[in-house]
Amino acid sequence: QVQLEESGGGLVQVGDFLRLSCQFIGRTFGSVRMAWFRQALGKEREFVAAINGYSGITYYADSVKGRFTISRDNARNTMYLQMNSLKPEDTAVYYCAAGNRYSAPPSGWDDYNYRGQGTQVTVSS
Repeated sequence: QVQLEESGGGLVQVGDFLRLSCQFIGRTFGSVRMAWFRQALGKEREFVAAINGYSGITYYADSVKGRFTISRDNARNTMYLQMNSLKPEDTAVYYCAAGNRYSAPPSGWDDYNYRGQGTQVTVSS
């Protein structure tokens, strides 16, 4: 059984930074693809970023490219999302996800086997 636990959310000002963490509890972490999604109030869930296991290849949504950085520490079974230059439109609940479906694009929520409960990020102007 795999559990994902997000942390690091909070209330910040425009232009500030935050680092989200996702602790992977359970099976081998190194091989799985990990991802971040977010859902703002009243909007559909959207893909933010993903990182493959072992290779570390990364993917980003255009809306966060250049501002957010996804990374992982396989020794700590933890994935991170460094968010810089935050904007009000980054306000959302951020979810981490894990899966092994490498044949699928990294942006599909349904292609991940495991998902966390989410952490709130609020960017105030």
